Amino acid sequence: MAPAPDLLESAEAAVARIAYLCSDHVISVQPSLKQKTLYSSQLDRLSANSTPGIISGNQESIPEITRVRHNADPFLSAFEPLRSGQLVSILTVSPTLIPAIPHLYKLANYPLTIHVSLIPQSFPDYSDIAAVRQSGFTIIRSDSVQEAQDMAAVAHGVAVKSGRAVIHFFEADNSRDDPVPFEDRRVLDRMLDRAAARSYQSSSIDASNIYAADGVQAQTRVTPLTNGVNGTSNGIKSPPQSPTANGFTNGDSASSNLSRTDSVSSEPEVAYRPVSSADVYKYLTAGFEIVRQVTGRSYRPFEYYGPTYAENAIFLFGSGAKSIATTIASAASTEDYAKTGVIVARVYRPWTGQKFLDIVPKTVKKVAVLEQIKKRTTKWGPLFLDLLSTIRGGDAETKRDLSLVGYQLGYVSPSTLKLALRGVLQNLKLDKPIQNLDVGLQEGPAKSTAGYELSRPETENAYFKVLNQLFGERLHVANALEKSTAGVPTSIATSPEYGFGSLLARLEKKDKFQQRVEDAAKSTSFVTSVCNDWLARWLIAANDEKKRPQVADGLIARLKNDGSALSSELLRDRALFYNESNWLVGSDAWAYDLGNSGVHHVIASGKNINMLIIDSQPYSEKAVNDAARRKKDIGLYAMNFGGCYVASVAVYSSYTQVLHALIEAEKFNGPSVVLAYLPYSKEDESPLTILQETKKAVDIGYWPLYRWDPTREENGKGDNFELDSERIRTEMKDFLQRENHLSKLLKRDPVFAANLKGSYGAEVRDAQKRKAKDAYAKLLEGLEGAPLTILFASDGGNAENLAKRLQRRAKARGLKAYAMSMDDYPLEDINAEENLVLMTSVAGQGEFPQNGRNFWEAVKNATDIDLAGVNFAVFGLGDSHYWPRKEDKLYYNKPAKDLDARLEVLGGKRVVDVGLGDDQDPDTYQTAYADWEPKLWTALGVDKVEGLADEPPPITNEDIKIASNFLRGTIVEGLEDMSTMAISAADQQLTKFHGTYMQDDRDLREERKAQGLEPAYSFMIRCRLPGGISTPKQWLQMDDICEEYGNKTMKLTTRQTFQFHGVIKTNLRNSMRAINRALMTTIAACGDVNRNVMCSSLPYKSAYHRQVWEYSKLISDHLLPSTTAYHEIWLQDENDKKTQVAGDALVDHEPLYGPTYLPRKFKITIAIPPHNDTDVYAHDIGLIAIKGEDGNLAGFNLLAGGGMGVTHNNKKTYPRTGSMFGYVPKEKVHFACEKVMLVQRDHGDRKNRKHARLKYTIDDMGVDGFRGKVEELLGWKFEPEKPFQFQSNIDTFGWQKDENGRNHFTFFIENGRIEDTPEFMMRTGLREIAKLGKGEFRLTGNQHLIISNVEEEDLAEVKALMEHYGLDNVKFSGLRLSSSACVAFPTCGLAMAESERYLPKLIDKLESTLEEAGLRHDSIVMRMTGCPNGCARPWLAEVAFVGKAYGAYNMYLGGGYHGQRLNKLFRSSIKEEEILAILKPMFKRYAVEREEGEKFGDFCIRSGIIKETTHGTNFHEGVAEEDSEE
Repeated sequence: MAPAPDLLESAEAAVARIAYLCSDHVISVQPSLKQKTLYSSQLDRLSANSTPGIISGNQESIPEITRVRHNADPFLSAFEPLRSGQLVSILTVSPTLIPAIPHLYKLANYPLTIHVSLIPQSFPDYSDIAAVRQSGFTIIRSDSVQEAQDMAAVAHGVAVKSGRAVIHFFEADNSRDDPVPFEDRRVLDRMLDRAAARSYQSSSIDASNIYAADGVQAQTRVTPLTNGVNGTSNGIKSPPQSPTANGFTNGDSASSNLSRTDSVSSEPEVAYRPVSSADVYKYLTAGFEIVRQVTGRSYRPFEYYGPTYAENAIFLFGSGAKSIATTIASAASTEDYAKTGVIVARVYRPWTGQKFLDIVPKTVKKVAVLEQIKKRTTKWGPLFLDLLSTIRGGDAETKRDLSLVGYQLGYVSPSTLKLALRGVLQNLKLDKPIQNLDVGLQEGPAKSTAGYELSRPETENAYFKVLNQLFGERLHVANALEKSTAGVPTSIATSPEYGFGSLLARLEKKDKFQQRVEDAAKSTSFVTSVCNDWLARWLIAANDEKKRPQVADGLIARLKNDGSALSSELLRDRALFYNESNWLVGSDAWAYDLGNSGVHHVIASGKNINMLIIDSQPYSEKAVNDAARRKKDIGLYAMNFGGCYVASVAVYSSYTQVLHALIEAEKFNGPSVVLAYLPYSKEDESPLTILQETKKAVDIGYWPLYRWDPTREENGKGDNFELDSERIRTEMKDFLQRENHLSKLLKRDPVFAANLKGSYGAEVRDAQKRKAKDAYAKLLEGLEGAPLTILFASDGGNAENLAKRLQRRAKARGLKAYAMSMDDYPLEDINAEENLVLMTSVAGQGEFPQNGRNFWEAVKNATDIDLAGVNFAVFGLGDSHYWPRKEDKLYYNKPAKDLDARLEVLGGKRVVDVGLGDDQDPDTYQTAYADWEPKLWTALGVDKVEGLADEPPPITNEDIKIASNFLRGTIVEGLEDMSTMAISAADQQLTKFHGTYMQDDRDLREERKAQGLEPAYSFMIRCRLPGGISTPKQWLQMDDICEEYGNKTMKLTTRQTFQFHGVIKTNLRNSMRAINRALMTTIAACGDVNRNVMCSSLPYKSAYHRQVWEYSKLISDHLLPSTTAYHEIWLQDENDKKTQVAGDALVDHEPLYGPTYLPRKFKITIAIPPHNDTDVYAHDIGLIAIKGEDGNLAGFNLLAGGGMGVTHNNKKTYPRTGSMFGYVPKEKVHFACEKVMLVQRDHGDRKNRKHARLKYTIDDMGVDGFRGKVEELLGWKFEPEKPFQFQSNIDTFGWQKDENGRNHFTFFIENGRIEDTPEFMMRTGLREIAKLGKGEFRLTGNQHLIISNVEEEDLAEVKALMEHYGLDNVKFSGLRLSSSACVAFPTCGLAMAESERYLPKLIDKLESTLEEAGLRHDSIVMRMTGCPNGCARPWLAEVAFVGKAYGAYNMYLGGGYHGQRLNKLFRSSIKEEEILAILKPMFKRYAVEREEGEKFGDFCIRSGIIKETTHGTNFHEGVAEEDSEE
């Protein structure tokens, strides 16, 4: 039964609560950050409830909580907060104490409180407490939950009062008694000396000297103040104390103070002395007295249980004091242990021997000292020696004639306790007792360590996998968790310091082994001289990295064959024949106190040892800007030290750079430090979150990527410093300047030079806001009329465009108007505004758009805004059907409504009722706006202005195209403009025709904005690759492009081509040229033209596939634009000569397209039955290949009018499957495609781009009408369609053999992303296969890859590479193999939610259900897109998720498995929890109720889960989640 909410059932919970209430900063030490402890669970509850601390010095009074792993040197984390004036407590377990001993000596003179739970729990080891007894800490003990609560309070009181550190230890397993209520606040109120606390909290300690101690010493004032002015020492105030006010009744009126030992008081009447043990003892007894006065519970430094006339006593330093005392008290008088006293030290340090003597009855003659010390280092235990010094060290009056007998206390179960006591007392009563007898078992219950086993965080495995990949069997991580440590505790063996010591010993052993080999090479003890020869070879090759492993293999084989004693002796150390790669792995805790960490020792040693230091702290501006929080830069420290290789890497930013750095570090002859970034808040953090945090940190310069080799220049290999990212911190810039590397770097990298000019503080952003507003205000000074400030929040651009249009109209009416985004507005000006208009759209679940969120948060929470003199009006842009469910209706135009209400509360005068634009109105939001704007002019008194000029119509895509001079625009000028990494809005539209989109990294958008930087602009480049076929050479060339110019990944798209991301503007032209050198092109891969023509992959019918593929190329070439702009912009060389490219048209004339090209994009695909692997129904033209009676291609059935693009809840938009036009002979098919395109060119809607696709043109004209126009242009009619049958629209994975005996393998490429990760070296593996130059590479329409036409004699070589890189694995679930996702975040500007990065995780969470239901191998087509534009063709999937807002999706069901039927909306705006709750039982139902061969989409319709969509025009009808208010 769980305890009541206000009860505490464990000692850990009790002390965690006290620590939280009595600290500024609590450090929770945990075996794993994802594994809760009793400490952390209590802290979580307090933090979640925002419980204020009693003595916290920060503004919110909420203590800060830091979670640190056991083996991450947790005590280092205490230095920074302590030095910055924070009261710190640490919640930990006993094995962490011994590794922390070097820190404890420095921490002893700070007001630090450490609560220690002894483990193993049911048989704890007191060795750890004994080991730290001389560290200068006060050490006290408790033995129950109630005692733990009381002693925790005393510990904090003494730490604050004395300025000295306190350890409070307890046995967790012996503290599982009855729950206790929360603390009595009167105890803490009287226990905590607030004056001393505030004095300390207002101080700070200069920690610039990292090698020596801080010079900090707790002091107490001995001379009272006489002038009424507080004394000071070293600038730290020491307010006077009132001993009665805080409950201390021992008469001590001294006030403790933290100061440096060499400080001199500025006031001569004040004197200080160090706090002594006697002072601490007084504070302890005063604390005990407070507890007694408030609660009635009494405590003493030594506790005695038993009769006052006892002759024998047991002094226990171990478990079970109360059990022993109870057993003795109930013993029969005839028992050996009857009438025996029991003594326990409540206060272990400071040791007060006289208090021990005072409490022991005078009748006691013998004391049995039972010590539960497992790791005894001397014959006599530590407590025995303490007692011995007490008995022998006193004066004549205090000396006692006591005999001490030592015992080694083991595990004693309740059933054997009486027997154990009997043995102890029988020995004690002997005339000559035996010393150091063992009592009980040496080992306790096996379960006693449960919950405290160390484990490596899963997230950190990424770097360990890279080390293993690079160095394999040569890798030796000295402090690895998995290593055998010969009884050394794991917490110690995994520390870098221990690892360093073991490596030094290993290196010494290696040197001795070298000498043994030299001696053995001369020996005659081998059976034959073969071994002598091979030993000599090994010695010659010892420094040759390439030859040594091979020679070692041969040598070991000869030694095994030899069989002599000498060969056996050498084989025992066979690992030393290989050149080991020696590594230590540490954490970012080293960065807080470098002089006390292993970093300094390793670097100073000069040994060839590599350190991998994993920094897991997520980037935050607070951490960057707050010097008190900032860790020391290990990289700078190591570079300044000299003679050390240093690298800073981030596996989630640049995997390639990680490889380079680790290889270079290993080759460097000397110490190396590799700083590895892996930011996570919890150990099971999603890779997506880690990726986003990493990108922000690298982009902003918080975590620069670089490599430093101090020998590179002297060896003639280039600069010592290589920067692999664009930004570095100021401190590193200063170092480079000193080293004269900065000037070289600036010359080599002008982009970096520009970045150095930026500043990264939030104050820069504020200054920019002010500058922009003031500059615009100056422009308006000459105008008459009232001012009008227009603020907008807009993600898609509608609210922004509306605001700017309102600005133009306001100026025409004589108003001094300016418009800017809400987040760009300097909020301090808002009280002075006269007229204020705010316009906002809606994002997410009724949230503000990105560029308005900071403004809204500031306005919502402001306490200093007074709008009494401000007129305001608000207009919102929303969609009343965006949230069909009633409970979500409140999100409709929520930002506008919230803003309107808040401005009224702040005193503003509403001049027009809030306007609510609705996308469901006839003219969308314009309908409501047309009514709202005139009311605004009336309210402002400018409604009757005459002579207003007509506004120019907005510039459309059609205007841009016609003015572009056949797609030239100002692209060349934009590429040359280095003031920005972007291009103009018009050129962004035109570059699409050239095959590239401008994007920005949305993971970084907000962070860069906060830092005053423009978005991280880059470009996506898409190739035009008819039918998706490339040669191995072309594959290598594409791989080179992504490595050199892109983000080091390739995307295989749903349009069967290559796509590159992250290409910055300065690399754009080089990328285009490289693609064309590979005899590919990018022209017309995007834009309002016919795009890449797709074709089924069909690996098992190669000859037939080749025939069909030839027509995809023919159609592609036939419909290619003819403009020469592409060649001029991208391909001319330095002499303005056009280079040879994969296209021949060089004249400025567009016979097919004309100057305005098409109304919208145009897509063509070819499917080869029975496989619809290119979704033939989803395209503007879908061609179905028809085989003739002779087995060769005869012609095509032609479908027209398919299309996927939709706008959420706009029922005027819909997806559509193609309509059958009829059959076309193969020799006429390109002409038929041309004429369909021309009818669309002439009849498509050029006014409304949402209605401009071919599907709407056909529905407007009717299928027969449109087909008639096409046939009119052709001069002949379509023949009746030929029969065909589709069986699937997914790929067939694994090996297949074609009719010619050639082999084809379909790789599973999840969502088309080709990349290397520590888990899967996919990109490298495919590159190695391409290097063989065998066969060809076919890209599929489902984003997968086929290596085709592999000859039988080449098969073994290809298979070996596939196996080596794990590329032969296709044993995935049917759901995963049938899934597909678009790119979405972070690069797609249209994305509303994650897609590619999220779908695999969603499938992970569904696969166990599929396994249970017996559906693991069943193909269910699932697709996901980040927006409704349909890039992954979601509307044809059996299950589809379409992004609605970040983390929210519309769910669609009922698509046809063959891609022949559209699905329909099932649920709107659902998140992962709802998705899983819907799909898991639905999959189970499908498994049970499906008919033979029935596919999931068909089942959903037959079982009534969803209605069938028969045509795009009824896509929105009969949805499962209809709006009941419509």
